[in-house]
This record gives sequence, structure tokens and C-alpha cells, in this order.
Amino acid sequence: MAERTLISPAQLGRPSGKFLYWSALVVVLLLFTLIFLGPLYWMVTGGLKTAQEYAQSPPTAFPHSAHPKNYSDAWNVMDLSKLLFNTLYYAFGALAFQLVFDVAAAYSLSKLRPIFGKVILGMMLATLMIPATVLVVPQYLTVLDVPIVHRNLINSPWVIWLPSVTNAFNIFLLKRFFDSIPRELLDAASIDGASPLRTLRSVVLPISRPILGVVSIFAVVGVWKDFLWPLLTLPDPAKQNLNVGIYSLAQGVPENWLIAALAMASAPTLIIFLIFQRNIMSGLTAGSLKG
Repeated sequence: MAERTLISPAQLGRPSGKFLYWSALVVVLLLFTLIFLGPLYWMVTGGLKTAQEYAQSPPTAFPHSAHPKNYSDAWNVMDLSKLLFNTLYYAFGALAFQLVFDVAAAYSLSKLRPIFGKVILGMMLATLMIPATVLVVPQYLTVLDVPIVHRNLINSPWVIWLPSVTNAFNIFLLKRFFDSIPRELLDAASIDGASPLRTLRSVVLPISRPILGVVSIFAVVGVWKDFLWPLLTLPDPAKQNLNVGIYSLAQGVPENWLIAALAMASAPTLIIFLIFQRNIMSGLTAGSLKG
């Protein structure tokens, strides 16, 4: 049975049908390209303008004269190298914790089948329905005086790492992938005398590289783009990340330098996506089908 579409093959075979189809496709592609790439173009070109040209009204679509020195000035004056190092430190620390704890949680829910495992997974997924801003106040009160140990984590890396340790969405992605791994592989490892931990390390993780790559990218980008939580918990300028550091210095630099700094802060995550976009798509769909 032929698949039904908006345009029948007979209509698409006519010259008028082809013209309408390709015209609509081109218009939609151009529209979405403008929507998604327009802000990026505005940010990059804004960093190349002089302060007077950037502030003039109406704005110019193209810089009258490019000033790439704005980027080097913004890098030096705003000390972006230090802010970048802080951000990488927080991001990869959070990544290490997420890989350890999220993989362990997903593996136990998928293959070890603990008591009330489905209830635990349902409660984890239910947290995705709670807006992140609702949790800011209780999380802040918690890091001010951590229960049991009674430690204040403000201005320490732990204040970034601990709230990001367990991510319900990442655990769900990992569990779906682990569910697609044939049980026979785990049974064969068990017959050979491998413990559940050895099976995870030697069998499951080597074939889980696509989904581990996706989770890693999500973990790094999640910390990289965060603003509100670091703003509240990292008041020390020497320990701030890129977003908070640029915001703190925004009042003391020209606007074109500020836009240049924002463009440089956005570049690493865009480069990561462009390099690993194929891995991201393959990892997201890797556990969707069995067989």
C-alpha cells in the first residue's frame, strides 16, 4: 500500500506541482535558516563593529569596516581565558560525575532489575515535569548547609557538580540503550565468570560509546549554558564561569566588546555540535529499535 502524503505523486509529476513543491521547500528552508542563524550572524558581526556603529539606529546589516581587534581586546580586558578555564573545569567535573552515577543507575534499572525499579524510574522521570527555577531555592538552602556533613559549598566546584550529578533525562536515555543490548551477551559474560560490574566495564560500556557521547555532550553543554545557578552560588569573581563573568563585567566595557565576548563564549559549544552532530543523532536513536 502506497504511503499517503500531502502531495500525491500525480500532482508532483505535473510542472505546476513541482514548482509549488520546490517553492514551498525553499521558502521554509530560508525562513528557518534565517530564524536560527540570524542571531548568530548578528552577534558575530556586532563584535566587528565600532561602538558608535553598533549603537546607531537603524542598525547596519554589514559592518562599514571590520575591526577584528575587538575580539582580542575583549579577550584580554575581560580575562576570558580564566573564565573559560573555570567553565571547562566545572563542565568536565560534572561530566565525570554524571558518567559514573548515571551509567550506574541506568545499568541497574535496565539489567539488574531492582525491587521497585519501575517506581524509581517513574519518580525520576516525574522530576522532568518540575520547572528548574522552582528548585533553585531549596537547592540553594541545601548547599548553604549540606545535611549530615554541615558544609557550606558556596564558591566551591561542588556547588556546580553536586546538583548535576543525577540527570533524569540522561538516565532515561542510557536505560533505553541498555535495554536494547541482547540479554545473551550478558548471560555469556556471566557464564564466563564475570561479575555484574565486570560485565558493565568489559561488555556494556564498549558497545555504548554512541549514547555515552550524547550524554557527555549534554552534560558539558548543560553546565556551559547555565547562568542563574552559578550567579547565585559563585559570587567570587575569580571562580565565576563564562556566563556570569561576562555579565559581571558588562557594565565596564563597550557594547561591541561585550558582543565579541559573547560570540567567543558561544563558539566552543557550536564547534562541538558541528563536529559531533552525526554522533548525537545516532546516539539518540541507537536504543529506539531492538533487533
